[in-house]
Amino acid sequence: MFSRRDVLSMPLAGPLSALAQRRAPLNVLLVAVDDLNNRIGCYGDPVVKTPNIDRLAARGVRFDRSYCNYPLCNPTRTSLLSGRRPETTKVFDNRTPPRTHLGNTVFLPEHFKANGYFTARVGKIAHGLFEHQISWDISESRAGVPLVGDAGAAKKKKAAAKESGDGEGAAKLSWTPTNREDADEPDGATARRIAQIIKGNKDKPFFVGCGFHKPHLPWVAPRKYFDMYSLDQIRLPQTPAGDRDDIPPMALTATAGDAEMSEEQRKKATLAYHAATSFMDAQLGVVLDTLDELKLWDNTVVLLFGDHGWHLYDHLQLWRKMTVFEEAAHAPLIVHAPGKKQKTSSPRLVEYVDIYPTLTDLAGLPRSPGMEGTSFVPLLENPQREWKKAAYTMVWRGGDRFGRSVRTDRYRYTEWEDGRSGVEFYDHEKDPKEWTNLAAPGQKRPAELKSMKALLHGDKSKNVP
Repeated sequence: MFSRRDVLSMPLAGPLSALAQRRAPLNVLLVAVDDLNNRIGCYGDPVVKTPNIDRLAARGVRFDRSYCNYPLCNPTRTSLLSGRRPETTKVFDNRTPPRTHLGNTVFLPEHFKANGYFTARVGKIAHGLFEHQISWDISESRAGVPLVGDAGAAKKKKAAAKESGDGEGAAKLSWTPTNREDADEPDGATARRIAQIIKGNKDKPFFVGCGFHKPHLPWVAPRKYFDMYSLDQIRLPQTPAGDRDDIPPMALTATAGDAEMSEEQRKKATLAYHAATSFMDAQLGVVLDTLDELKLWDNTVVLLFGDHGWHLYDHLQLWRKMTVFEEAAHAPLIVHAPGKKQKTSSPRLVEYVDIYPTLTDLAGLPRSPGMEGTSFVPLLENPQREWKKAAYTMVWRGGDRFGRSVRTDRYRYTEWEDGRSGVEFYDHEKDPKEWTNLAAPGQKRPAELKSMKALLHGDKSKNVP
């Protein structure tokens, strides 16, 4: 196909590929939400208010078993945007530039740009520190602030390291209700700038990336979103007292100060996360209103994803991400595609590495080489059909210490350092919260343990129907 050099030298509106010219090309709106877990309305949460995400779900397919391939911002976004698994990208932290091992790989928006699409992004699509490594026609880290080359990268790197603590998502739990208007918050400005860009380019095929920062820490949002919830509504997880006894220590994460929080502080933290989620949802509404106004739903694919899950006091003091438990590996994925199913859900397994080939298939573009995921367009047509056997998530603990996990419809199997530092096996049919490790000493090991181990170490390319 095209090298990255070809992409960068192309005019802003090159000819469409022969395949795409056969019909009016579909636009793509890619909505990336930072640290969004499945605690939202359309996924069944009884407390959290997300009417606009729910509204999008009513126009498309909600994937109930969608999994990130790495539960941290830079690795998951690099994997998604390149169509390669983390084992290939070798990006395992928030400090490694995406192209370190990928060279001139054509990233997702660049593939659309090479095929004649106008491309623009506002907010975080790639990990913020490395947005300059991907070519867009318009690229703004904040609304109205264009990104020029890699100027200031060192300063950004220092700031990012400060914000993220050890680079593994260990920022302090903090929250602030503000007296500002939505439009005065960064995500509010992003939504309004995205609306402006779509209005100005509605008559050409576009690929637009809208990156919302909330509910990423710190949880800052207008006060009215905090007022939508009360502490009486917040129910902390009732984890069994011995939950951690059968978990390998390497599977757990900790941040200074978390263990000292009172029950009231934990409830306030959870409330603040929900408030930030509802604020982000309202900004999504501004963007969706634009599609309504311009009558673009019939020719625009809208894909929304949370870049990974997020723990809210799970497994006795787990907060944030960077685990391969269900709460961090599982994340929301909703797709509206013209002519495909609406107001339905799919119970089939999909992975974020599948998003690149799916969007190119929907747009009728030629496949980009090197894809390691599987287009799930058939699930948009028949959400119940047979599909993948497994989804894979991994994390890195430094050096040669990795945790690798495989999820099937029923089970999760995880190895730490190839099993030398521990193994986990959970039966989601009987234990959806992953409280009982059936691979721990003293447990009667199920016969399925052997087959799950083989699946983890097997050829992932054969994990397709």
